[in-house]
Amino acid sequence: MNALLNLLSPSTMHFLGWTLLHFVWQGAALAALAALLMTLCRRSQTRYAIAVVALVAMLVAPAGTFYVLTHANAASPESFEPVAQASRAVPRNISAAAPSAASQLSRLRQSLPWPVEGWLVEAWLLGVAFFGLRSAGGFLLLERERRKQSGTVSDRLLTICLALQHRLGLKRVIRYCECQWLQAPAVIGWFRPIVLLPVTALTGLSEDQLQSVIAHELAHIQRFDAFVNAFQIAVETLLFYHPAVWWLNKRIRVEREHCCDDTAVSLCGNPVEYARALTLMEEWRSAPALAMAANRGPLSERIFRVLGLKSSGSATRAAGVASGIVCLTAALAAGNVLFGIAYPKMHAAASRPQVMLGQVGLSLSQSAATAPAAPAPVAKPSAAFAPAPAPRAAAPTTPQAAPHAAPQAAPQSAPQPAPQAAPGGSYIDAMKAAGLGDLTVDELVSLKIQNVTPEYIRGLHELGLHLDVDTVVSMKIQGVTPEYIHEVRELGLTPDDDQIVGMKIQGVTPDYVRGIRDAGFKPDVDQLISMRIQGVTPEYVRALREQGLQPDGDDVVSMRIQHVDIEYIRAIHALGFKPSVDEFVSMRIQGVTPEYIKALQAAGLTFDMEELVDARIQGVTAEFIAKAAKHGFKNLTLEKLIQLKQTGVLDSEADI
Repeated sequence: MNALLNLLSPSTMHFLGWTLLHFVWQGAALAALAALLMTLCRRSQTRYAIAVVALVAMLVAPAGTFYVLTHANAASPESFEPVAQASRAVPRNISAAAPSAASQLSRLRQSLPWPVEGWLVEAWLLGVAFFGLRSAGGFLLLERERRKQSGTVSDRLLTICLALQHRLGLKRVIRYCECQWLQAPAVIGWFRPIVLLPVTALTGLSEDQLQSVIAHELAHIQRFDAFVNAFQIAVETLLFYHPAVWWLNKRIRVEREHCCDDTAVSLCGNPVEYARALTLMEEWRSAPALAMAANRGPLSERIFRVLGLKSSGSATRAAGVASGIVCLTAALAAGNVLFGIAYPKMHAAASRPQVMLGQVGLSLSQSAATAPAAPAPVAKPSAAFAPAPAPRAAAPTTPQAAPHAAPQAAPQSAPQPAPQAAPGGSYIDAMKAAGLGDLTVDELVSLKIQNVTPEYIRGLHELGLHLDVDTVVSMKIQGVTPEYIHEVRELGLTPDDDQIVGMKIQGVTPDYVRGIRDAGFKPDVDQLISMRIQGVTPEYVRALREQGLQPDGDDVVSMRIQHVDIEYIRAIHALGFKPSVDEFVSMRIQGVTPEYIKALQAAGLTFDMEELVDARIQGVTAEFIAKAAKHGFKNLTLEKLIQLKQTGVLDSEADI
């Protein structure tokens, strides 16, 4: 986190901090306006569109604020210069100045202090990282559960799903999977959507109810709700600190469910059965937050809508309009106050033609003439605040500028630039000599902060690498040295700039590469990075070969991802099976354990690896085999047991 903050210049930190504060009133105003407009609309589709547009505006507002602040400061530094910089330039003995100067400077101190800006931006970055990792982990967990515990649906159910899909006019490729880890149907996926149909819904709902629920999920796909949901998660991650963002996202999800409810009822034409299905699924309520399930949203409100009943009266609507107007007015007033605190010069420009900083500088110079003599460095702020006839007079000066000048001489010396006194001059010349010229201020600051020396640049150039400043800084941050690149190339690898950084981040050392090659692998750069990320070690590769497996680089990564460890391989081999690499991965994905194989063998079954995986997918267990034998189905092959499980014959008889 400190490394990231070091890359941000002080001015960027200042503008970013104020952007975050400005969004407090901006987000409240946008939420109030959206609430007001949604209260006046009766159609769910219209309210949904208003809420989504408001959410887009919430993302655009801070970006626009940051753009305006930075570009306004660059265009007119004498009018938009951050007041915090001016307040920090005031000498410590300002209390000795004239009363008029002290009263004018009191307004400057209202600006956000630099330490507060740093803490504010750091807290925001930590929050973004936390919510970003949480969302990424949720998506990975959802995909893992889908791969691990989902199977194909029966032909009868697939026919129903395809018929509903055709009636909705959906021509996209949609997968339908049966699962046991959900209690309500849900949709996951963006470009290749998957409709998950839990066993509880297939057995606990009538055919009409099930069709309505499936139509609800297909409506999500037809409306591309998965992409809007991903956008909502991104906005929640970036603007997590504002309650209005969470409130608006909640309203979007509620209105989205209302829109899909309307589609399901219009397609199936049975609102009563659909309301009963919602009631049943509320009792089973369990679905991942990142999936769009049919039992999302407040139950009572949805049932009222489906059945055509009114859940609120005109009094509630009038109260909503009044609350929206009050909140919008309060937010705009708060924004006006915050703007006046942040930039008092701009705020008072319409009523006061004289520039405040010029007044303060004049008062300081007058008081300095009558005040006791002070050391030379203390006289520097007088030059900074002195009135100047041209904008260049307000240019910042370094502590070394005019070290022996008296305070009275500051107004005459302020307009004169002194580039030769810049402390980074020798560093700039050295970087130019090393091959980096025409550098901006931000680039120079980034290079200096990360201790990028001319020798480091020359070392990269000797290797034939002529990189831009951002790439050089990234390499330096990650500890990439010319020696490291040279060692990697000696091993026959030719990584590009991004791959070099990736290898260093993941700890792909020359010793690691040699170890993998000694184990019998010749992976490329991308495979090396993937192997290192997944924790593939030379010992693991050698152990796989000792067990008779000959995987390539991608296979090893897949095995490691699915936790195909050596103990698991040995346990399967001990049972008399010799699966291939792909079969091991499939077995691990489907949860085939040595205990499961022993249970099937104890039932007297013989099978190959493909039948074993199919049996696990279909849920053929020792208990199911015992139930089949109880009904007179004895000495069946595993293939016959799978067919028996797919048809659901035993389940139907048990229900009867």
